[in-house]
Amino acid sequence: MSEGFLERLKRLRKARKLSQERLAEAIGISYSAYRRYESGERDMPLTVAVRLADLFQVSLDELAGRKG
Repeated sequence: MSEGFLERLKRLRKARKLSQERLAEAIGISYSAYRRYESGERDMPLTVAVRLADLFQVSLDELAGRKG
């Protein structure tokens, strides 16, 4: 995933004052898995991206930084 996506993800999380641990809990994954996704250590499955988009109330396109 691109660096822009990861920066956007971190910004959305911080704007909602969520720790990585709380966000992981909210979308039903482990803290360590989420930490690896946000840091870019691992690729994020689409199912996780969908949960994040739902949580942040944005489209997948918005989450990915695509302009429509």
